[in-house]
Amino acid sequence: MIEKVKHKGMALAVLAAAQFMVVLDATIVNVALPAVQKALGFADAAQLQWVVTAYALVFGGFLLLGGRLADLYGRRRMFIAGIVVFAIASLLGGIAQNPGMLITFRALQGLGGALLAPAALSLVLTIFKEGHERNRALGIWGMIAGGGGAVGLLLGGILTQYVDWRWIFFINVPIAIGVLIAAMKYVPKSLPAAKQRIDFIGAITVTASLMSFVFAMAQAPDKGWGSSIVLGSLAASIVLMITFIINEKRAKHPLIRLGILRRRNVTGGNLVQLFMPAAAFSMFFYMSIYLQQVLHYSPTKTGAANLPFTLVMIVVAGILSKRLTKLNPKAVIIGGSAMVGVALLYYARIPIHGNYLTDLLPAIIVMAAGMAAVFVTGTVATTNGLSHEESGLVSGLLNTSQQIGGALGLAILSVVSTSVTKHDLAKAHGDAAAMVPAMVHGFQRGFMVAAGFALIAAIVALTVFKVHKPTAQDMANESENEAEALAAIPGV
Repeated sequence: MIEKVKHKGMALAVLAAAQFMVVLDATIVNVALPAVQKALGFADAAQLQWVVTAYALVFGGFLLLGGRLADLYGRRRMFIAGIVVFAIASLLGGIAQNPGMLITFRALQGLGGALLAPAALSLVLTIFKEGHERNRALGIWGMIAGGGGAVGLLLGGILTQYVDWRWIFFINVPIAIGVLIAAMKYVPKSLPAAKQRIDFIGAITVTASLMSFVFAMAQAPDKGWGSSIVLGSLAASIVLMITFIINEKRAKHPLIRLGILRRRNVTGGNLVQLFMPAAAFSMFFYMSIYLQQVLHYSPTKTGAANLPFTLVMIVVAGILSKRLTKLNPKAVIIGGSAMVGVALLYYARIPIHGNYLTDLLPAIIVMAAGMAAVFVTGTVATTNGLSHEESGLVSGLLNTSQQIGGALGLAILSVVSTSVTKHDLAKAHGDAAAMVPAMVHGFQRGFMVAAGFALIAAIVALTVFKVHKPTAQDMANESENEAEALAAIPGV
């Protein structure tokens, strides 16, 4: 139950502003990565990727728990709690003095996002009546979220170049304060659901397992795969994941009902949404460093250079949403995955003296179109035929898969690129002139592996999905399902 809403438009504006802030934070950080690396002394790309990975892992690991807490303790209450945590983490991130501090506060930001994002969406779904009113509200919600990705790219460049990189975090504080004040006035309270046991063990074990795995990946280039710290971290990751699975099977109210994965389309959809962000995160991470440290772009120019990705995604997603009933969704997902793979292979040939219009822009456009095709079509195909309750669970799983896939993929790609770069530098006996060629070679190899992730997504779509053309009823629910699966990943 939710109290009567007097100003639905203002409530939507407040909730969308919070989502805007979360998406903004995903893209604004990428542009500032080279400045952050220089200022805080990050050793290499393998360590720097934790700035992105820590946020995504905690966000994804606690997302379903955040939704459950919103149901149990009140949506507005958890929305406000998420805003407060996010704002405090942003302030602390802005004053961080070393890599460890920044990574810790980025993880705390992810926790704040995991609390506020599902609560905000649940409030939208309960405030607006099912049908045209809700679809219109979700359309505005998606448009504002997409705008957050575009604004983040430009704002991140402007703040980094003309003010200070620390303001990419400080900027969240006044936004959060404004949202907080407005939420107290315009966002309605909701009655908590009947008390149930909360699966904290599930959220903690799955997140700790993934972090242990990423930590092992990050340590491997320096310590070696046979070192005790790498083997110990991998062992811990396996034990924690086994503990998570056992807990989910035994828990009365599990974080994830594992039985839902018996459905082929649900399994296929989550696997596709795991591997596609694993491929996509590399573009934003590597491109930010390549444009600024190799092509010597300014941060502002770097943000503008990445802007076409967001714009193309918005346009293609809008077109596909209106034409899905006439298309074979399986073919669209396979084709979109292949487009992403082709774009990444094109990136894998980036030269030291690259040209934006010929060496980067074509791949940006193709990759954005492919990602939009996979995201929009995959969400509808995965949730076809599910009950409303099941579609909510599956949409949350899709979002979780996106965040975790992106984080794990970037960790693996960073190991690959860092190892190649270090190998080339060792062959050059530390010659300073070899740094840029070695770095670019590492990026090229990383993009090749990323293309492999996209290929796996295409194979999964080909062999696992068993879908039909969406019906009119499927498409009537499309806006809600797509909004529930909307991820705060770079560019989206």
